[in-house]
Formats: sequence, C-alpha cells, structure tokens
Amino acid sequence: MCGIVGIVSSEPVNQMVYDSLLLLQHRGQDSTGIATVEGSTLHMVKAKGQVREAYRTRDMRSLPGTLGLGHVRYATKGSASNDEETQPFYVNAPYGIVLVHNGNLTNTRELTDELYRIDRRHLNTSSDTELLINILANELQSQIGPGELDPDQLFTAVSRVHERVEGSYATIALIAGHGLLAFRDPFGIRPLVLGRRAGESGGVDWIVASETVALESQGYETVREVDPGEAIFITSDGELLSRQCAKNPTLIPCSFEYVYLARPDSVMNGISVYEARLRLGDRLADTVAAYTPMGDIDVVMPIPDSSRPAAMQVAQKLGIEYREGFYKNRYVGRTFIMPGQAQRKKSVRQKLNAMGTEFKGKNILIVDDSIVRGTTSKEIVDMARAAGANKVTFSSAAPPVRYPHVYGINMPSRRELVAFDRKIPEIAREIGSDYLIYQEIADMEAAILEGSSVSRLEKSCFDGDYVTGSVSEEYLRWVEATQLS
Repeated sequence: MCGIVGIVSSEPVNQMVYDSLLLLQHRGQDSTGIATVEGSTLHMVKAKGQVREAYRTRDMRSLPGTLGLGHVRYATKGSASNDEETQPFYVNAPYGIVLVHNGNLTNTRELTDELYRIDRRHLNTSSDTELLINILANELQSQIGPGELDPDQLFTAVSRVHERVEGSYATIALIAGHGLLAFRDPFGIRPLVLGRRAGESGGVDWIVASETVALESQGYETVREVDPGEAIFITSDGELLSRQCAKNPTLIPCSFEYVYLARPDSVMNGISVYEARLRLGDRLADTVAAYTPMGDIDVVMPIPDSSRPAAMQVAQKLGIEYREGFYKNRYVGRTFIMPGQAQRKKSVRQKLNAMGTEFKGKNILIVDDSIVRGTTSKEIVDMARAAGANKVTFSSAAPPVRYPHVYGINMPSRRELVAFDRKIPEIAREIGSDYLIYQEIADMEAAILEGSSVSRLEKSCFDGDYVTGSVSEEYLRWVEATQLS
C-alpha cells in the first residue's frame, strides 16, 4: 500500500518530493526515502519513521538535482524494522538506477531462483522491490548497445518485466543521466497518476504519484492515470514519451483503495474516493434497515476519519441522528497499518476516546470502513459500553474480509482475519456487539463503480478471486508460513 512519487523539473526537486510525501503519509509510516539525480550523480537519504521527523536540514541539502523520487513504506513483505528494506533501492548498472514500488509480487520464489541461477544477480533482502529493480536492470542491460539509451530499449525492457513478473506493482525509477521511468502492472491494481504544472523557469514540471492529492495540493494539473501495463519515460529535459508495454492490459483496480487506503480527496481511475464512500453509505443503510430493528438505533456514529462519509449517508438515509462520540488523537498513526497485533491494540486506546455524554443510555450504530482482524472493532465496542451505551450495533461499509490479500495490503494469513471461517453472528460475539451488519459484495462494487468507465474491481480479500490468476492454495499456505516463521 506504500506511497510513491516522482518529479522532473527545471528547479531543485528535494522540497517538492518532501512535500509530496507529506501528502502521501497516510499510505505508510514505517519508513521513508528520497533520491535525486544531479547530472549523472545519484543522491539518496533513507530513514525510519514518518516524513516530518525523518529528514533534517542537512539531509535536504544532500539531495540536489532536478529529478527526484520518494517513498513512504507500509511493510507488507520483509521486516518493518529492517533498515535495509527501506526504499528506494539502488543498482549501479546499467547507468545507475534507483527505484520505488507500491504493491506485492506473487512469483517471488521463481524470480529469486531465476535471478540467482540465470541472471547471476545477488539479493541482499527479502524485499520484492529489490527483486523488481534487479529484473528491470537485467532486462535493460540486455537491450542496450554501445550508444546512448534509446527509449525503445527502455520500453522493451519494461515489456520483458511484465512477462516475467506477476502481482501488483506501481513503479517509479530514476536512471542516472537520462530521466524518470514509471510503469504500472497490466491489471492496474495499485494506483499511479500523471500530472504537470508550469515550472518557475518557464518549462513544465512533471509528477507521477500514487494519488491525485499529491498533485492538486501542489498546483499540478492531473493529466491522466498511467494505464495498466503502460510505461512513461520523462527525459531529464522534460520530454515525455509513453508506450503500452503489456500484451493484454485490463484495468482491475483494488477495491480497498476506495474503502480505506486512499485519502477521500483523491480521485482514482476517474472515481472520486469521497463520493464512492458516500455511495457505500447509501448501500449500507439499506442493509442496516433490512437486518436491524430500527428501534434499536438512537444515533449513528462513525469511527473517524475514513468511515465518516459512509456514516453520514447511513444517518441521512435512515433518518437517524448523526453524532460523533469518538474523539480522535491526530498524533497517532493509522492503526490498521501498524505492524503487530499488540501495537495495534494499544494504539486504538491512544488514538480514540469515547465521550460519555454521547453514549450514556443510548443504542448506538457504529459505522466503520471495514473489519479486518477485529482488534480495533472489539476495542471500540468495549469503549462504547464503558462509556454507557445501552446497545451497540456495529456495521462495516465493506464486506467480510475472509481471504488473504496478496497485492500490497498486509493481510497475509487467514488465521489473522476475524471473518475467516466464521459466520456473522460468530463474528459479532467475537467483537462483543449486539448486532453486526456487513456491506454486501455486490453492493460494494456497484457503489464504487457507479458512473465510471471501470467495469471490475480487484476484491480478492472479500471473494477469494485473485485476478492475476497465479495465486494457488499452495502459494497462500507458503505466504502464511513465511509470515509466521
């Protein structure tokens, strides 16, 4: 789920990349990194923690250059505490490449074997980003001749990457002395958007980033999404070239981006995240009305912040008072993306406080964006009861998460998922609520896609259908065993 950004400008880009990462901080808080290119020299700074605390003045001064990229990490593979797995990654040949990546590769075992046995390349971490940069470098090395880098060679190398790599990947790379390369997997599972603005020196500044919020907040015009399978190359002089590099690209974006991950003020694949969440609330209201006695609900409350649009629509459609009974401490990060159950559980109490005047003696309908492990949900129900709630109905704007997510969200083990192998009444007992209402899968997809040209969503964590077609039961068992070891 990481956040990535790349910028080509006629001005120094270090501050621009930093500002972009601040806007993408919600996509990862484990670590961060920035790389710039000055002529043919690469500069890089990486650090643990969040953006605002990670970089010092001396760090920014050590990042000269008019091309740059950045990354905020949410650990889905490898160790969250391993500094060596902080992005960007670097290889010195050909030319010198630094790369950032959002997503997960699903054929890492085969690729690792190929890199060692055929490509003769060494891997120093378990990060699939290191796999990806080495495959790109190897394929580019096989294409280039004695002359200057030809964009055709670059696009051919990306085509070969698509042929070898399976899974989800939105990728940005800097090639020293040449420019910026960005490409997206053939299914467009993870987001990537292109923008531009007038440069201070009269030229054009280009940006590629995970979300439109990183563009609009800095004065960039959104040009378009990077298409599934497409590669974009922006030269050091600001010339943009693009090519479709996949044989059968099909746009199937991740549903969880709209449910939880993305900022509500972003637009992804032509779909407003905020408006999608409003529509999720409309659909959820119908399900609540069908399965919950209306006399058992006095007020509707969101879990701030991502469920607020859905909760507002639920309250409006049901004609029930909307109240905010949970106060959020904005200095605690997003609990879902924190590593480890113990840390998540502790952070819920630090992040949210229930205001007793809003709960005492009332029947509460709590609306959350989703329920994954159930850790947060159980703590919230307990807090509502301790604050004096009479009855607690818990609802999720997303369907039950019953299957592992292997495309870039940290849900690798079925045993971690509260909905795995449980019926809804059993889940309600697990989290301690009187009633539990989930969104229907068909309603979720219809709500998100309404009015758009997108015809299908990647929703494997809800329905077990893995769109890349290469995720077997044996692979899922291997992923679970790897995460538990």
